[in-house]
Amino acid sequence: MLTAGAAALLAALGLVSPPAAGAATASTPDAFTATAQQQIAALQAIKAGRTAAESKLDSQLLVAGKAAAKQLTALQSGATVSPAGTVLVDIRASKVSPDLLAGLTKAGAGIRAVSDRYGSVRAEVPLDKLGEIAARGDVKRVEQADQAMTARELATPAGDRETGVPAETKQQKADRLAGELRQALDAKAQRSAVAATVTSEGDRAHNADLARQQFGVTGVGVKACALSDGVDSLAASQAKGELPPNVDVIPGQEGDGNEGTAMLEIIHDLAPNAALGFATAFNSDASFADNIRKLRFESHCDVIVDDVLYFKESPFQDWIIAQAVNDVTADGALYFSSAGNEGNVADGTSGHWEGDFADSGKPIGKFAGTAHNFAGAAGTQIFEPLSAASGSGVPVTLHWSDPLGASSNDYDLYLLNSAGAVVSFSQNVQDGTQDPYERITTQGGAGLRLAIVKFSGQSRYLSLSALRGRFTDSADGLKAYTTPGVTLGHSAARAAFSVAAAPAAKAFGRPLEQGDPANPAGPYPGSFSGATKAERFSSDGPRRVFYEADGRPITPGNVSSTGGEVRQKPEITAADGVTTSVSGFNPFFGTSAAAPHAAAIAALVLSGNPGLPPAEVREALINTAVDIEAAGRDNLTGAGVILADKVLAYTGASPQPLAVAKQPTVTPADGGTAIDPGDTAKVTLPVTNEGDGTAVSTSVVLTSPTPGVTVAPRSKSYGTISPGQTGVNDFTITVPASQQLGVPVVLNARVSFAGAHSPTTATFSLPVGTPSPVTQDFAYAGAPVAIPDNSPVGASVTIPVTGVGRASRVTFSVDGTTCSAEPNATTVGLNHTYVGDLVGTLTAPSGAKATVFQRNGGSGKNLCKVVFADNAAAAFSSVTSANAPFTGSWRPASPLGGLTGVVADGTWTFSVVDAAGGDTGSIRAVALHVNGYVQQPAADRPSNVRGATNNGPVHPL
Repeated sequence: MLTAGAAALLAALGLVSPPAAGAATASTPDAFTATAQQQIAALQAIKAGRTAAESKLDSQLLVAGKAAAKQLTALQSGATVSPAGTVLVDIRASKVSPDLLAGLTKAGAGIRAVSDRYGSVRAEVPLDKLGEIAARGDVKRVEQADQAMTARELATPAGDRETGVPAETKQQKADRLAGELRQALDAKAQRSAVAATVTSEGDRAHNADLARQQFGVTGVGVKACALSDGVDSLAASQAKGELPPNVDVIPGQEGDGNEGTAMLEIIHDLAPNAALGFATAFNSDASFADNIRKLRFESHCDVIVDDVLYFKESPFQDWIIAQAVNDVTADGALYFSSAGNEGNVADGTSGHWEGDFADSGKPIGKFAGTAHNFAGAAGTQIFEPLSAASGSGVPVTLHWSDPLGASSNDYDLYLLNSAGAVVSFSQNVQDGTQDPYERITTQGGAGLRLAIVKFSGQSRYLSLSALRGRFTDSADGLKAYTTPGVTLGHSAARAAFSVAAAPAAKAFGRPLEQGDPANPAGPYPGSFSGATKAERFSSDGPRRVFYEADGRPITPGNVSSTGGEVRQKPEITAADGVTTSVSGFNPFFGTSAAAPHAAAIAALVLSGNPGLPPAEVREALINTAVDIEAAGRDNLTGAGVILADKVLAYTGASPQPLAVAKQPTVTPADGGTAIDPGDTAKVTLPVTNEGDGTAVSTSVVLTSPTPGVTVAPRSKSYGTISPGQTGVNDFTITVPASQQLGVPVVLNARVSFAGAHSPTTATFSLPVGTPSPVTQDFAYAGAPVAIPDNSPVGASVTIPVTGVGRASRVTFSVDGTTCSAEPNATTVGLNHTYVGDLVGTLTAPSGAKATVFQRNGGSGKNLCKVVFADNAAAAFSSVTSANAPFTGSWRPASPLGGLTGVVADGTWTFSVVDAAGGDTGSIRAVALHVNGYVQQPAADRPSNVRGATNNGPVHPL
């Protein structure tokens, strides 16, 4: 902010004298005052005087650093500097190497997120170390951390929140979440039948309830996954029956917040038998892109939905997040994203303008630059006025039509107050290797106006957006210029579905800005129709794009308003203003709520039409949408609002069977309790129809890739299996005498039936040998290892294991001598002041992993004498802070059984990552407890099998 405090800043830097009283007053409202000219000239002096390393720094970081070096107390550079003198930055590098991470750590940086694929590190860095980091040859750019927002529309506007009730503290949040979980668990324990759950009004408004009945389709066979802020209340929602017990959350990517939980509830309401998954989008922009890919390529999600926008996302080229969307859609996934709540031209709610740079002829500053003329051919106006409600905390972005990472045309962005003084700025260098991007955040109250200055280079097509702000005519005569097309970023990727919002039930409960007309209401308990109106805050399109993702121009030589590709965004409209069980999301407004409704309907389509190509799903959604607002496809609602029954009828959806082989039971012919080498055994293989339709002509082919194992018969008929029912058949397997003890027999079951999901396959591993009743204990014997706060690097300890051979059973314990919930306790196995921040992972020598605990326990402190075992009565996911210090036996987040059947001897690793800030602790005492196999008598043992030895301490089970 370059008002009084900023003038002092520049004066202290020796760049300008403080303006005299009244000097800021302009002769007309549309002219740079002498003060503004002087301020901009001073800022340009800093820009012109940069060193090579300083040119890699965000302009606001550079000014903040120079101000800090002058020991200024009234720092108003626009950079967010913590009381400890640190800034959160994104470091863009040629490669994220161990040397880079070590260098950052040595410089005092706290690592927050790392993306190897995209060469990006988010870190909390001392302000005075930025120059040192920027000077590294492997560092391309050091930027203020790219910020994000979800497309949720709040009942209380941001300005009221900032001046009203203080933000919830971490402890208050922990107490609230623990209370919600306890209440849900108590209610679950007291009821004998499943209580009524909350259902989104969108289920009725989209006719999804009727569609499920009419077509018999429920989401079976489809996995739908969401990305948002977090899933804080996931356990409580599951305890209430609002979500199924199994939601696949990527370990360490649970995030913070509850918008993800609310989105998952919407999906589950409309597609109740679809599998669900989640990952946060809020660790960093590069982490968001990584998580999109993980949901498809590791978690195998068929439908993915998000409600997040990162401010740096380009409107003119697919950046890393859109590139990740392109990757998953090319692989066959359907991707849905919120169009945004940035308003639209039709309703007069937009803060967006785009068009060709128009030279106003007004030189700016001392060094170079001319101001853009927003009026174009209609006259001259160098300012874009903001509404009074946009006067604080509104992010403003400027992009132009240069390729990412290769901008050689230098534009700058300034924010001025009604008196004509500059109050914020962004003036990064663009000399051929940078991004065409500037950003500021509004401050200074009413009467603000924006100015774009071309510092150097050629004229380009510009995009100026006040995200959730509004351009409006000013009291002193400035005219607001707006154009359609505020939707941008990955929501505008070619194959993504950008989703607009229309209310399902009650109208949004407040005017968006003072004096606005009433918001529309929805049809509930009826369904959407041609009379439906879009939300007044819903973002409009279209989106003009000039470059392919790799930087190739779409229209070489033309990057103006007549060039590029115009993408029709948004494509469809869905419900918002709906009920969920999640605290703070009742009702849930915004395109954040609309996108998961659309994604859920797509899940029903795939469930009733397995293997339907994405192009045909797109055709069905668009061709059956009910036209609303302007006739035909429009820039606000796309093809219109979608109705599930119409979409399913168009595709010919039908209930599909899904016959799946389940874990077999094994009965050795000799009456023993385990299969031994040389044994014959009966294998009883159940097959369950998890689908919506009847599985007819069901059969199983059972084979084994294990050498020497025979299966008889090879196939069996299971006949007809009704939905929800299980068929059973017996097979016989013979294990060769040469089978090594502990080496499992692998069985592959292929289940065939009449249906599009056929065949399904499953693989089972049957242990060979009698599990030893003797458990061998192996403990970590080193010094306590500190767990870095809020860092993906985490802390690890190793546990060497010898003399076991192959593992038949694994348990893991966090030990200790005296249990206590005291902070920094030294007698516990793992001390930490907020166990709910932690993700613990156990890794076997083979590389197999199991998640032991995953962000459970809230503000509870310390783990002591805890045993994690697959046969424990309760899951650790059910703990609350009231259980602290955590002790006793618990089921781990993922089964430790996945670590058996392989050679246990070698080095095991236990790692802990702290996924949130503000709390610390250490790994002190942990142990591994492993059972091997009973050795056969020498006379019975195959000659090529050597007996294992017991070198470690033992005790009976």
